[in-house]
Amino acid sequence: MKPTLRIRRFGTKGAATASVVVSVLCLSALAEKEFVMPTAQVGRNYPAHDEHPAEKVTVAVDPYDMADKAQVFSVDYRSYGYLPVLFVMTNDGDEPVSLSGMKPQMVLVNRTKLYPATSDDLLRRMAHPTPKQSPLPVPLPGKKVKGTVSRKTQDEIGQAQFAARAVEPHSTAVGFMFFDVSGSSTPLAGANFYLTGVHDAGGNELMYFEIPMEKYLSAPGKKP
Repeated sequence: MKPTLRIRRFGTKGAATASVVVSVLCLSALAEKEFVMPTAQVGRNYPAHDEHPAEKVTVAVDPYDMADKAQVFSVDYRSYGYLPVLFVMTNDGDEPVSLSGMKPQMVLVNRTKLYPATSDDLLRRMAHPTPKQSPLPVPLPGKKVKGTVSRKTQDEIGQAQFAARAVEPHSTAVGFMFFDVSGSSTPLAGANFYLTGVHDAGGNELMYFEIPMEKYLSAPGKKP
């Protein structure tokens, strides 16, 4: 008698189960990821930057709009309508630069003005996402506070956000700003980043910084 070859076929139910298993494994891997701030380069090394040679200060912005770059986070901020933008300031002078009164904003091509989200803005959106957004299907593990937002997510937001109040001489400060771009499918096209309210050690305000986002979009590989 010839041996019978048994082939197990997976039906729709089996495929669905496999899909769920894969999703859970991906979420587990995401949950285990720890946020690490990207290593900062000097401002002039980023495609999108504005250098003030006379004041010896350079400001740069680096949007994390691509999936490979966004892997530094454990949260998919784009699914909540937020665009993470790495903000970099390099002080090549001999005196500190004060940022306590700085006012960053992004102006879209339609003249809509966007300001960096606060921690509360981010947590509120994550706890109560709108129907158009697609957050993770299950919450990440960890103690839940602020609705459905885990402690780990809150810690990541605190670690990621730009919080420097000054930039010391011959140093670079770096951190993320999160802009609510939920109303735009192509927020960077034709947009400009502006920064005012930066002061030198004597209290004098520096010339405003202006960075066309096209500098980033047109850069080869879009990486510094």
